[in-house]
Amino acid sequence: QVQLVESGGGLVQAGGSLRLSCVVSGRTFSSYAMGWFRQAPGKEREFVAAISWNGGLTYYADSVKGRFTISRDNAKNTVLLQMNSLKPEDLAVYYCAADPTSLLVRGRTEADFGSWGQGTQVTVSS
Repeated sequence: QVQLVESGGGLVQAGGSLRLSCVVSGRTFSSYAMGWFRQAPGKEREFVAAISWNGGLTYYADSVKGRFTISRDNAKNTVLLQMNSLKPEDLAVYYCAADPTSLLVRGRTEADFGSWGQGTQVTVSS
């Protein structure tokens, strides 16, 4: 069973940066498509970014494009989300997600990812 553990959340002022990490168990991490989602208070969970098995393809929500960067280190079973120019509206719990069934990102919905972490809180103060 795939297990995901996020870290790196915290409190930051608007305009600041944070880097989220997600360590994934499993010897075949390098064959998983990976993604990040977030859920703000009172809202549904939404897609943030995703990356293919070798990092060659990346996808972003329009709201974070140009500010966030997703990357992965297959040697360390880790996927990262670098978040720059943070805004108060980025406040949310951020979730790492894995699709062990596909090398490529199949879609941007929760149903496209079968394994999830517990989430890490990101708070942005204005």
